[in-house]
Amino acid sequence: MNDAATVHILRKLISFDTTSAHSNLALLAWVQDYLRSHGVESQLIHNDDNTKANLYATLGPADKAGVMLSGHTDTVPVTGQNWTRPPHELSDEDGRFYGRGTADMKGFIAVALAAVPAMQAARLQTPIHLALSYDEEIGCVGVRRMIHMLAQQPVKPALCIIGEPTGLQVVNKHKGKLAARVTVQGKACHSGMAPQGVNAVNYAARLIGWLEQQAQLRQQQGPFEEGYDIPFSTVHTGTVQGGQALNIVPQHCSFLFEMRNIAAEDPHDLLAQLRTEAGNLEREMRRVDDSCRIDIDITTEYPGLSTAEDGEAITFVRQLTNQADAPLGNINFGTEGGLFSQALQVPTVVCGPGSMDQGHKPDEYIELSQLQQCQTFMQRLIERLSLQ
Repeated sequence: MNDAATVHILRKLISFDTTSAHSNLALLAWVQDYLRSHGVESQLIHNDDNTKANLYATLGPADKAGVMLSGHTDTVPVTGQNWTRPPHELSDEDGRFYGRGTADMKGFIAVALAAVPAMQAARLQTPIHLALSYDEEIGCVGVRRMIHMLAQQPVKPALCIIGEPTGLQVVNKHKGKLAARVTVQGKACHSGMAPQGVNAVNYAARLIGWLEQQAQLRQQQGPFEEGYDIPFSTVHTGTVQGGQALNIVPQHCSFLFEMRNIAAEDPHDLLAQLRTEAGNLEREMRRVDDSCRIDIDITTEYPGLSTAEDGEAITFVRQLTNQADAPLGNINFGTEGGLFSQALQVPTVVCGPGSMDQGHKPDEYIELSQLQQCQTFMQRLIERLSLQ
């Protein structure tokens, strides 16, 4: 492994605009050709309309449980961000590589792919699996199809390493997430006769206010889980749409909210309470018009991650970082780890190069030193799996 190979692959990966709204098939076609040139076959697991896919490949003996290296190929948009460099061209400046996805998380994927020749030359005794997913950024959507495929296999991975940016600190916990859309159907009328209508914006605002009260309660009273920068569950309203004109009582309003929960809380409890609150408001609305209603629909959810600190998975990955006694980390962003852990019962850790402080921002970058540390991490992994 060397810097030039990693940077070459990273440059190629960044050149593909794999924003979640776009297809990732061109990137995967390039990856498949690259793997095939090194004697590695891979399979694609497509979405319903064949516009996106996951990729899965095994290096080493396919009949043994191995180590899965997991990464998502999609990125967040650059729209509305003030980039000073081309987001889909790799820029090298002062030991930093700029481009959308460099930190989150094409840097890790580039290191893993650059290590393929070394993996093939090592004659692995324990396999390494490469798992690349789509639509992680919009709720860990695509990986679920790959998980379903893996669940049917006679041999499942023994360990999953998700290369999200953690500065190569070993992370064993992150929060779960539930997001939902609330749609309020009121009754329109002229604003001069407002009491004869049902103001959908006002009723939505009351529910938003209730959610904000729940957020404040958790911040003040918990429950709390130490180790996180924000050691409690958060509740947040992100978007609101409603109304047509100032002189019309709005008939429709909708908003999106989310809860990012610590392990001590089940987000469905909050959702049940919100449904009760909405039911009370709905009865009030229907005193004016029976057609009024409030609908609450989950848009996405994924579980948190909590891997036992004293488990073999943690010990193994700590050794790869050469920091066996370093403290474990928690992260405030979500990953696909909870799905791998819960659906497949595969011990999962998050450990990758770069920092989320740079992810999702204009002029996103990853430092060369982080890529180099990840290359060393990968070399140690190959050596360990060649000995077992």
